[in-house]
Amino acid sequence: MKSLLFPFSFSLAFPGRPALFGALALLAGASVLAQPDPYPSKPITIVVAYPAGGSTDLTGRVLGLELSKKLGVPVIIENVGGAGGAIGAQKVANAAADGYTLLVGASNEIAISRLVSSAVKYDIKDFTPIGLIATQPMVLVASQSSGVKTVEQFMRQVAQNPGKYSYGSSGVGTALHLAGEMVKDQGGLFMTHIPYRGVAPLANDLLGNNIDFGVFVLSSGLPHIRSGKVVALGTTEAKRSPMTTDIPALAETPKLKGIDINIWFALMGPARMPAPVVAKLKTALNESLQTLALRKKLEDSGSTVSPLNVDMPAFLKQETAKYQRIVDFAKIKE
Repeated sequence: MKSLLFPFSFSLAFPGRPALFGALALLAGASVLAQPDPYPSKPITIVVAYPAGGSTDLTGRVLGLELSKKLGVPVIIENVGGAGGAIGAQKVANAAADGYTLLVGASNEIAISRLVSSAVKYDIKDFTPIGLIATQPMVLVASQSSGVKTVEQFMRQVAQNPGKYSYGSSGVGTALHLAGEMVKDQGGLFMTHIPYRGVAPLANDLLGNNIDFGVFVLSSGLPHIRSGKVVALGTTEAKRSPMTTDIPALAETPKLKGIDINIWFALMGPARMPAPVVAKLKTALNESLQTLALRKKLEDSGSTVSPLNVDMPAFLKQETAKYQRIVDFAKIKE
């Protein structure tokens, strides 16, 4: 019988015992050649599911730079925007599970989108969670024309005028929308939600006094807050952000004490990635999160770097349950 790799007879080419040794040597060499290259052996692509310039993009680029150093290969950032992050996330869910296509994603496209839109076909189970990168609170703000300067004034004014006021977010079913609905739910308030196509048009209307209230990601709202063009009423995590200790947490107000919601960023891969590849990426991620350069860049942008070795399956289950309660309260569905 002839070998597929060596289409000639060993008995003819190597008569006697040398034939056996020759065959073994050749087969051993073939076995070595068949071994896969150690991971990683080529550039890694990190998909960011938004256009360049936003908080998720910044997080992806800062992390990509450090991962490249830790893993010894180039890390390429690919911006795939659209559908509130769902298009980029779907691309990663469909990618080969070899560790060369990853997602730096936010809570919106990883956990929220599928709860509010029947057009989103992927699920959390379609991803391999590698680790949490950072978190960032959102912030409730008031326009200058509203006359509101504190969260207490906001609560009183809205409660006394049900249906008169509205708040804006960056779109239906986004984390900003859910944060606003959480405020309505816990405060027993009646306000109309105005969805915008992103943060920029929302900011324009707030600065132009065309809408009374809005919810920003902290990093997007800070320039307008610091310039005095909008008034910060409170951040959405249980405690004040270490980046903005001068801005109270909404939860400091008794009726809003249950508010604890933020934007988070995570490194994810397609489902069914090989365990050794996942382990190597987790190690590289944890090492990257401890570097001073990464921490400073993320903290300067308003984020808090996550603790190491977060139990991602438990974290994702807890966050999804939180979002589901808000979606059910507000009857959000696209």
